[in-house]
Amino acid sequence: MIPFNKPYIAPKEFDYIRQAIEGNHISGDGPFTKKCNQFLENALGVRKALLTTNCTHALEMTALLLNLEEGDEVIVPSFTFVSTINAFVLRGAKPKFVDIRPDTLNIDERLIEAAINEHTKAIYVVHYAGVGCEMDAIMDIAQRHNLQVVEDNAHGFLGKYKGRLLGTFGSLATQSFHETKNFSCGEGGAIIINNPDMVERAEIIREKGTNRSRFFRGQIDKYSWVDVGSSYLPSDILAGVLLSHFEEAEFIQSKRKQLWDTYAAQLGDWALENSVKLPFIPDYCEQSYHMFYLLMPDLEIRQRFIQYLKERDILAVFHYVPLHTADMGQYFGYQAGDLPVTEEYSDRLVRLPFYNSMSEAEQQQVINIILTFKAQGR
Repeated sequence: MIPFNKPYIAPKEFDYIRQAIEGNHISGDGPFTKKCNQFLENALGVRKALLTTNCTHALEMTALLLNLEEGDEVIVPSFTFVSTINAFVLRGAKPKFVDIRPDTLNIDERLIEAAINEHTKAIYVVHYAGVGCEMDAIMDIAQRHNLQVVEDNAHGFLGKYKGRLLGTFGSLATQSFHETKNFSCGEGGAIIINNPDMVERAEIIREKGTNRSRFFRGQIDKYSWVDVGSSYLPSDILAGVLLSHFEEAEFIQSKRKQLWDTYAAQLGDWALENSVKLPFIPDYCEQSYHMFYLLMPDLEIRQRFIQYLKERDILAVFHYVPLHTADMGQYFGYQAGDLPVTEEYSDRLVRLPFYNSMSEAEQQQVINIILTFKAQGR
């Protein structure tokens, strides 16, 4: 079976795990955590990056930093993972779902302004598949309406929009280092703080609401409880795993680009013949090479395609089920039909096997099987 994803093992991964254990500091904010924070700050050119237990917790931190509360509304796409929404729903705020563009599958910036009202406090954007949202228009809207922008950049680490790195536009951004991402430690994430006024409070929230970070820097002689917060620090063992992946950044990104380009080149003619769409990348975007997906003609063909591959020992998967059609989406007053583009493309999308250690032979096997599938007829 060729899996959808296979965890990557970096050359120094086990060595760093051993070093973390032998160094007698395996809890949060150890030497490897600090090196990962520094790597992120240097790679993105940002003021502050803090490793978290996962992207979900990083998103929860953004809601706390923005002081979102009951009665507030947040504009967000429905085509995303539930963590994007739960972050502020936990604080009592409500999602204001907006449809997606039919080309990049990102939030449709042309629909954002109409969704703004007196309760709107923030816009959460998701750079789907590591392709940048239309950030010029989104930041302009946010500035004119005095709204905060948060980038859920779980897919987009090292991707760019008009030459600028994703995760550096909004006041805050989040990263994911889950097993399925380009860089992984199994479960991990990070919060990126681009607004300098939020840096100290981010440290406090991440440290259970205490000013412990200031204490360790020698700025105060003891630390205490000063704000709300939780424990968002990953083990330094996991940070060691992540650092070993960061150090392979050039190899990882070049390998994923090669895989992505090979899929695109070899499936192009087949896609045209079968009314299948390949991913669309605007000329002014540099994607992160996080995934390769196909947009099948309809749901029935999508399901038949997945089953066809499975019967031939290849695992492909669909992606997000629209959140506005879920039980919680209905709780907030939404129903099927409200976001037609989101619903249509969710039914049609399928993700192909795509992982750092995928061999040329494995990918060619996937491609060869796909080329035998006919969208029309059986």
